[in-house]
Amino acid sequence: MASVNKVILVGNCGRDPEIRYLPSGQAVANVSVATSSRRKDKNSGEMIEDTQWHRVTFYDRLAEIAGEYLKKGRPVYVEGRIKYGKFTNKDGVEQNTCDIIATEMQLLGGREGSGGPEEDGGGAPRRSAPPAARPAPSAAPRPQAPAKSASGFEDMDDDIPF
Repeated sequence: MASVNKVILVGNCGRDPEIRYLPSGQAVANVSVATSSRRKDKNSGEMIEDTQWHRVTFYDRLAEIAGEYLKKGRPVYVEGRIKYGKFTNKDGVEQNTCDIIATEMQLLGGREGSGGPEEDGGGAPRRSAPPAARPAPSAAPRPQAPAKSASGFEDMDDDIPF
């Protein structure tokens, strides 16, 4: 039977990414992402906000992109899988870990420092590739619409069955 291990997070970056390179040359970036939910307290009736922190790890080109574009406080969409682990701390106590291994990332919100209309969050880069890797708009001329004649029958189909 098939199984699924998939996580989708939409939250805010809790700190600037830490980038390092493995001996193989593979880039690795670590960041924390905060997600929040709100609920109403049954007793007092006040809204309570619950924030969860997620450790996210990016690899290869995605790690380099995260290191360049993610900043503390920036909203981000992350897709990946959960990875559980254990380690023994310096006191000899075994501790469990839970990490998100990212496979996709999209920056949300406005562009930083652009000064344009996108500054207010109207449009955001929603790709995992840097702007230089985005395809340029096509310079090919657009086909012109046919001129309308005075009769108004140019859109009629000639294959009328009767």
